[in-house]
Amino acid sequence: MEKELSPFRPIMLVDDEDAWLHGFSLTLRSQGLNNIICCNDSRKVMEILDREEIGVIVLDLTMPHLSGEELLPRIVEEHPQVPVIIITGLDLLDTAVKCMKLGAFDYYTKVTEETRLIAGVQRAIDISRLRHENDQLKEHFLKDRLDHPEAFAQIVTHNKAMRTIFQYMESIATTSEPVLISGETGVGKELIARALHVLSMRKGEFVPVNVAGLDDTMIADTLFGHKKGAFTGAEQARRGLIDHAVGGTLFLDEIGDLSQASQIKLLRLIQEREYFPLGADIPKRTDCRMIFATHQNLQQMQENASFRKDLYYRLHAHRIHIPPLRERFDDLPLLVDYFLDEAAERLGKKKPAFPKELICLLGTYAFPGNLRELRNMIFDAVSKHKARTLSMDSFKEYIREKRPSVEEEGKKHQETRTPFADLPRLPSLKEAGYLLVLEALNRSNGNQAIAAEMLGITRQALNWRLKQVDSEE
Repeated sequence: MEKELSPFRPIMLVDDEDAWLHGFSLTLRSQGLNNIICCNDSRKVMEILDREEIGVIVLDLTMPHLSGEELLPRIVEEHPQVPVIIITGLDLLDTAVKCMKLGAFDYYTKVTEETRLIAGVQRAIDISRLRHENDQLKEHFLKDRLDHPEAFAQIVTHNKAMRTIFQYMESIATTSEPVLISGETGVGKELIARALHVLSMRKGEFVPVNVAGLDDTMIADTLFGHKKGAFTGAEQARRGLIDHAVGGTLFLDEIGDLSQASQIKLLRLIQEREYFPLGADIPKRTDCRMIFATHQNLQQMQENASFRKDLYYRLHAHRIHIPPLRERFDDLPLLVDYFLDEAAERLGKKKPAFPKELICLLGTYAFPGNLRELRNMIFDAVSKHKARTLSMDSFKEYIREKRPSVEEEGKKHQETRTPFADLPRLPSLKEAGYLLVLEALNRSNGNQAIAAEMLGITRQALNWRLKQVDSEE
């Protein structure tokens, strides 16, 4: 049996006519909006609002005891964050204008087409959700603390930018809107997605899917499943991974690789919460939270028409960009220690100490592969480790091989500008050498051994150059 969708807070229907309450609540439930509170006594409305966190109110205008016209200004004053939709049996323009001036979100008559009324309720739900998320976001940043630090236990950091991301994640934890995570390869996008799943407190599974390299048919079968006999060889029905994510989170990684055909299916899934298993004529609904990730520039892709604009903007309900490792080098000591623990355990070795110069050396490298690359470097070093303290040799060799040569860097500037373009005059070779030495020492935090490594000379040669400068002064 499929689980129905539900707004994050209840919809409260207020009307003295039980028949209308029953009929409209059934209509909403047929659309997957099953979190509904019905109230047939207008005197209880304020009491319910004080007790419950209501998302949207659909309020009848003409009722005994307290009319909707009397209740509306009280609700707007005491609970301004709750959108109120007025509904009445009379189509009176003056009344509609008056209600809107009093703060009503919208106004409908009971003879209005159900599709219009349902659309109005859905808009009110979206507005209510955005207000709630905005309030939570402000609260998180003002108090500057985390409510659930345990959710981020697998993410090793004390970087300020990452902390800001965690606060944002807590503020959007309960939303059902899609989340787009961007960042370079290896920055830990899946770890962020898993933390979001933990924060959401959803009881269902976290289901990760990497769509890179899958064709349209494989993606459809993997996500949506198929019926028996849907294609040659489909001898048994197969549940798609969306089915496995019921009540949980579906994480789609590398969505920038999706074809146009798959993008259309994904857009329908996000907007309608519906999908068709292969070979099926009846759509299935889903309540799973959807999180997406990519290392590609989707904005650039939609500008050159390789990624659909409607999907691009639909994915931008909530965005998280994870900074690369080179922008959070303050995390290097923590990360090195964490990966040393992991490597020692996995490789069955005693955890080695590491020289303090190692952090300085690593800080001279750009890490295009980010955390994944750092982890691999440390695993390789530990696998070769024999002495008491971890040797820096494998790190030096790796960085030396990966660092582009001056010639390669120069080629990048041939059609643009060289590093000397803004200087009023070109330095002499002697001056240029002196400036290079200063910059190497600056980047290595004054560590001469690492500065010499960066310059491709011995430490003795670096010392000689420094003495030459000192003697000239």
